[in-house]
Amino acid sequence: MDEDDFFSSRPQDPLSLLVKQDLGPLSVDELHARISALRGEMERVERHIANVTAHRSAADALFKK
Repeated sequence: MDEDDFFSSRPQDPLSLLVKQDLGPLSVDELHARISALRGEMERVERHIANVTAHRSAADALFKK
């Protein structure tokens, strides 16, 4: 571990840590579980984007001159 990482005032981004993780020690079942979890997270993010976009559109329509 690098000394700067240990004493960092800001933790690393979890996504950066995830993509750097060594997949070698994981079993096929663990890899399938990881894929399922990531697909679920993608769906959650897409729903959030849709909600934010709809909210923004509603706000824009309300305040449009």
